[in-house]
Amino acid sequence: MSVILKGAVKLYYYLNEEIADPRTQNWYLMRTPWPGLALMILYLLTVFKWLPKYMSSRPAYDLRPVIAVYNIVQIIGCSYVVYQSLALGWLNHYSFICQPADDGPHSVEYAWRVCYMYFVIKFADLLDTIFFVLRKKQNQVTFLHVYHHFGMVAVSWGIVKWVPGGHITFLISANCFVHIIMYIYYLLTTWDESYKKSLWWKKHVTQIQIIQFTIILIHFLLLVATKDCRFPREPAYIMIPQNLFMVILFCDFYYKAYIRKPKSV
Repeated sequence: MSVILKGAVKLYYYLNEEIADPRTQNWYLMRTPWPGLALMILYLLTVFKWLPKYMSSRPAYDLRPVIAVYNIVQIIGCSYVVYQSLALGWLNHYSFICQPADDGPHSVEYAWRVCYMYFVIKFADLLDTIFFVLRKKQNQVTFLHVYHHFGMVAVSWGIVKWVPGGHITFLISANCFVHIIMYIYYLLTTWDESYKKSLWWKKHVTQIQIIQFTIILIHFLLLVATKDCRFPREPAYIMIPQNLFMVILFCDFYYKAYIRKPKSV
């Protein structure tokens, strides 16, 4: 048992100190994983236990003004991250096939404006689930929804903690671009509920999400396939199965929602 404990402590020190990027360690929630993990556990307890219990004897809240403001803030935040990511990296000197970890003159600026801002946005995304519960739409708090939100917070934290720049950050640009489209759609449905009945919007938003995960999957496969790429391959070994899983989940949702014909009664 003592050997296992010593090994666990050594691994924790290695991950939390030795390979962590020293430029970001004093940023809020970055020093150790425990505060962020505590917040995520609080999120799970809130959306699955405490808030549903609270809403069980109450009518649904009308949150349309709040959600409209939230969607606008998300659109602005994601647009800012996409712009900074392209201007400081992906339309400047970054390579799609193999981009080493960024240690150039704008690397700290990129880490703050792109990577850490993305982490903040992923935390803000958790409000989506809170809104579902407060509007008594618990059926929308699915495994896919919660898994995706929880996973993206973890991924964005890891980017800031270990590799705040370079190859892995392509997913930030792609994900934020997709979220701009998504939150524009959500904003439209807040203003005009007829958009909720439009299968064209829903169908194409889901298609864009599937394309996003597929491109990111290819992006990480290129990292593994490219010899002598000066970017650590370990993130690819995590992100390849993660994105493959997301492609499968979203394709399954797409098939059930838009392709499979309902069974006749």
